[in-house]
Amino acid sequence: MKMRIHHPFHFITVFLIALSLSSNANALVGKDPYQYFFNETWGDFQEELSNAQEQGKLGILVFFELKDCPFCHRMKKTVLNQPEVQKYFRQYFLNFSVDIKGDLEITDFTGQMLTQKDFAFKKNRVRATPVFAIYDLEGNQIARYTGATSGVEEFLLLGEYVVSGAYKETRFSKYKRLNRKK
Repeated sequence: MKMRIHHPFHFITVFLIALSLSSNANALVGKDPYQYFFNETWGDFQEELSNAQEQGKLGILVFFELKDCPFCHRMKKTVLNQPEVQKYFRQYFLNFSVDIKGDLEITDFTGQMLTQKDFAFKKNRVRATPVFAIYDLEGNQIARYTGATSGVEEFLLLGEYVVSGAYKETRFSKYKRLNRKK
């Protein structure tokens, strides 16, 4: 009986192909956040408040981002692209992205016209990205989270924090400690 000896590179090749296939399968699970998480807007947030009210939403979420921000990119590729996140946040909020260095003119919640970067820096004091700011139907900021969440679970907790009304009584860090799934 002859024994066939396989070259070690055959195993490496098979392993790399399998790894590539599983990575592609994981990437396919998510859906483009710009299509399925964020809502389209003409940049008139005062009008979007009316739209949110008409649609029975609880408020507006603004994702302050920067094009080259690795943490923003990670949130879009691992959290905001997840169907359960997209479904939950679209159910309760209108969701918009704002480029903190953007020169596009927008209308803020009070009706004032300004650039995206002025809305970020001057009106919302965004100094790092990402920042998730949630506004009530009056345009008042009711919750703010700076940085990338640890994952889907923490981001969904942020949504539940607002939806449940817990933001009126406690800080998100305490809410998270008390409600983290075990």
